[in-house]
Amino acid sequence: MHALDAATRLTRHSDDRLRGKTCPAYWNFGGPFGGVTAAILMRAVLESPSRQGDPVAITVNFTARIAEGEFDVAPRLVRAGRSTQHWYVELVQGDVVAANASIVLAVRSDTWAHQAARCPAVPPAQALAPLPTMNRNAFVQQFDFRFVDGPPQFKAAFDGQPSTARTEVWLNNAVPRPWDFAGLAVACDLFFGRIYFVQGTVFPIATVSLTAYFHVASDGVAALGDGSLLGVADAHIFEAGFFDQTAQLWSADGRLVATTTQIVNYRA
Repeated sequence: MHALDAATRLTRHSDDRLRGKTCPAYWNFGGPFGGVTAAILMRAVLESPSRQGDPVAITVNFTARIAEGEFDVAPRLVRAGRSTQHWYVELVQGDVVAANASIVLAVRSDTWAHQAARCPAVPPAQALAPLPTMNRNAFVQQFDFRFVDGPPQFKAAFDGQPSTARTEVWLNNAVPRPWDFAGLAVACDLFFGRIYFVQGTVFPIATVSLTAYFHVASDGVAALGDGSLLGVADAHIFEAGFFDQTAQLWSADGRLVATTTQIVNYRA
């Protein structure tokens, strides 16, 4: 079993609850990597017998620290229409809701399509050096990062001169794994905090809320195989202890797979 599948595995605990357990391999500064939490909430819906359609959107709110150990996940179908479903999911430890998500599924229609956005022209993943991940947070070691402009060079202290927040990076699992919607949910949170690039230093930050939109159906996801995805990330503002972070995920053949945004808390 791939490490990501083990980390997001859920078993039936009661009629309305599933049970999971945190995984050391995907640990961040003070808790599980948020992308894996998003994938767990997504998986709870995808494995429901009431599921209809593929994910179109997910919003995850990280409401409390997730402690090491077991947790329960409670998915609830809020409303179902002819082609869409709206789900609400909670991740609970004890009596604390540590994360919650709204997830929209849809049966996509065969109709007119147009991709206005264009994929940046960058070297292929194979032509770029991977980021050394030894001695980094555990979750970072589970992935392959290949930055178009070379691995970031972080320093001990911010020198007062902000750099660009934009990066282009090929992303993949360190151990190849075919992409699925749970994996894409993970990838939407794989971008290092934009403040790290702007200030050039690394310190604990916390995503408060993350939203991702998926622009491919199941067949489009299957076509991705286990190849790298190009991630383009940026930010608009750093203000009063919060910054935004936006990103796009592109397939190797230039198809826009997902777009994502999040709001992050920092103390710099």
